[in-house]
Amino acid sequence: MSKDKHIVETLVVGGKATPGPPLGPALGPTGVNLGQVIQKINELTKQFEGLKVPVKVIVDKKTREFEIEVGTPPTPALILVELKKEKGSGNPKSETIGNISMEAVIRIAKAKLKDMNTIDLKSAVKTVIGTALSMGVTIENKSPKEIQKEIDDGVWDSVIKKYESE
Repeated sequence: MSKDKHIVETLVVGGKATPGPPLGPALGPTGVNLGQVIQKINELTKQFEGLKVPVKVIVDKKTREFEIEVGTPPTPALILVELKKEKGSGNPKSETIGNISMEAVIRIAKAKLKDMNTIDLKSAVKTVIGTALSMGVTIENKSPKEIQKEIDDGVWDSVIKKYESE
């Protein structure tokens, strides 16, 4: 990155960024309009209300113009939002905390796709299913391992393809 740019990377609670730490002290010396930055971050992260969201603020030191890049919350947090739960199972092999639909899994995978090391939605779906397994979450009232096998066997191909085109 150019020495003409100042970059601040942090986690903010969706829709609730404030001029206090960590943003205020990090951006204050850049001379950027902090109120505008906070307002833009809150606008861009409001859909993730209550979740910690990775945010990158890039300030041009000369013009004091800024751009904001918003990541997506971690996969486990998105699964917990679907379930309306606070945390995953302490013993996922024997204790389940809830069930989510395959459509929810695909939505989460689609949201996380740009952050994953895959360009393929089917692979991203399998990654989300792996996370569900480690959290004690069933999918379509089945074990995540069973759903993984169904994906490998092509059972969910038409559903995944439908979401790819959206």
